[in-house]
Amino acid sequence: MAFRHNTLILALAVTLALGFASDVSARVGGGSSFGSRGARTFSAPSATPLAPRAAPMDRSMSSPNEGIFRRPPAFGQQGGFFSGGFGRGLLGGFIGAGLFGMLFGNGLFGGLGGGMSILGLLLQIGLLFLLFKLVMGFVRGRPAFQGAGFTPGQGMGQGQGMARGFGGGGFAGAAPNAKLDISPADFNTFEQRLVAIEAAFGAEDFDRLRSLATPEMASFFAEELAANAKKGVVNRVSDVRFLNGDLSEAWREQQTEYATVAMQFSLVDTMVDRASGKIVSGDPAVPDQATEVWTFARRLGGAPGDWKLSAIQQT
Repeated sequence: MAFRHNTLILALAVTLALGFASDVSARVGGGSSFGSRGARTFSAPSATPLAPRAAPMDRSMSSPNEGIFRRPPAFGQQGGFFSGGFGRGLLGGFIGAGLFGMLFGNGLFGGLGGGMSILGLLLQIGLLFLLFKLVMGFVRGRPAFQGAGFTPGQGMGQGQGMARGFGGGGFAGAAPNAKLDISPADFNTFEQRLVAIEAAFGAEDFDRLRSLATPEMASFFAEELAANAKKGVVNRVSDVRFLNGDLSEAWREQQTEYATVAMQFSLVDTMVDRASGKIVSGDPAVPDQATEVWTFARRLGGAPGDWKLSAIQQT
């Protein structure tokens, strides 16, 4: 019975891995919504003129059960490192980066499995899945501290200053202990992150992506890049230009600050055959336009340059 159970888990892991490579993605995110927005992950961002609504998350390492209805633990009983969103994200980043390495033939630990057969690859994927299942089962069995004063779906107070291109649409009042003011320097960072992340994705520069995004988002990017590699294509993204932006909401919770912004931008987005260089889709002479809702996160009291991408939602 144990052998049959393990075989089923391994088969599921292989199915998940093949699913990662089933679709060819275009631009960062491939038109999906994924990532985490802290306690607001499963609440809709406040509407803005650019983004009257944002699509719910298709994928997130946050749990919808870890909301305001969970009672805070007694002092000294907070969960360990993997009980918080950062720990889960770091674990996800490790798994995503491992899958990325395996799919490119380098093995989970940088070349360890490079010469292994397909059976070795399947065994590595199975071990990854078992590790993730074990750790996440442990995490979900422990209490998680939630900050007080959170109201689902309520927009938070906007910053006093507006950077070039950013409006102040869609902002409601804020609870005093959650309000976060966003400065012009913060808005400039959001614009820079947009351009840098799209460019790094088009260059398949995973190290650069990992430096600009949370571990959770880096793991999702690794899956996308690996899926493209399996398909024998590369997503070339260039000439990224920020056009306009609105602040949706900004808030503090626990030791993290968040800012959600709607951003309109243009870019040249093509899918190219990796071997021949032939364009599979997209027009290199005609830029595409897109409007997406991006959420950035940083440590409490961080500087404008500390913001990292933590979620992307489609409009």
